[in-house]
Amino acid sequence: MTDKALRLGTRRSKLAMAQSGQVADAVRRLTGRPVELVEITTYGDVSRAHLAQIGGTGVFVTALRDALVRGEVDFAVHSLKDLPTAQPEELVLAAVPVREDPRDVIVARDALKFTDLPRGARIGTGSPRRMAQLNAYARTHGLDIETVPIRGNVDTRIGYVHDGELDAVVLAAAGLNRIGRSDEVTDFLSVDTVLPAPGQGALAIECSADNAELIAALAGLDDPFTRAAVSAERALLAALEAGCSAPVGALADLPPHSAPLERGDPHADVQIVKEMRLRGVVGTTDGTRMVQLSTTGPVPETDEGAAALGRELAAEMLAQGAAGLMGERAH
Repeated sequence: MTDKALRLGTRRSKLAMAQSGQVADAVRRLTGRPVELVEITTYGDVSRAHLAQIGGTGVFVTALRDALVRGEVDFAVHSLKDLPTAQPEELVLAAVPVREDPRDVIVARDALKFTDLPRGARIGTGSPRRMAQLNAYARTHGLDIETVPIRGNVDTRIGYVHDGELDAVVLAAAGLNRIGRSDEVTDFLSVDTVLPAPGQGALAIECSADNAELIAALAGLDDPFTRAAVSAERALLAALEAGCSAPVGALADLPPHSAPLERGDPHADVQIVKEMRLRGVVGTTDGTRMVQLSTTGPVPETDEGAAALGRELAAEMLAQGAAGLMGERAH
């Protein structure tokens, strides 16, 4: 490879810059080449409308992908949960690095846990998925909460709690870990309470399909377990014909591989993994109706095998009425 700097396309947000900076360091170590960050503003960054209103799927991704196709950047880093499930032919998902903690977390006033929030507590989230599951949990456990739709970056969201406007907000553990704000967390939401978004906690490194040299280099950052898990989760989302703003949660884990991940230690020694479990949930945002199912199979050998597991579970969910719970289905 030449010594010419590789151009990494990234969104401008603090979280995106932190994620991209970490990937840039890894690529420098891997290739010995300098990497420069190229900041790109996406529609999702400038619009203040709620994600479901502006299309949800791809609003943080399209501008980065356009820059890749035009050759303005060599590769791009996305939060995998923002990536539409359809992969453009001219681009390739060159690497899915080791996943961060996939769980959602609560940042609440007075260091409160979710179950200790006062009656009528106002909880902020921009995610129909989180609303659906929090409301369903509250309904079945005798809690009285109000979910409030919010937008904004991490600082803005946590600010609502510090200013007393909200009692709590729900965020992704991975994002807070990556920007060094995990000390703000007052409670980790078990995946049995709230299943994360498909791909949550994972990053996607994308580049042009005709750049074989770079694809080969970036493959050194790929984690096969993470890729298998997110392939299953995203296939479930695609088979439900739902966009990334739909109230769908999914998590593929590889017990016992996933136990240290949920403890926040992705690098712990793991035992031999023989099975992959996939869980999926879809529900109305008020939490009154939910379809939640799981399936277990051998660890997939290929992306296609993982995707087949996702499609199989989606078919079972659709048979139980999942389609009617998603509001407008995104195509």
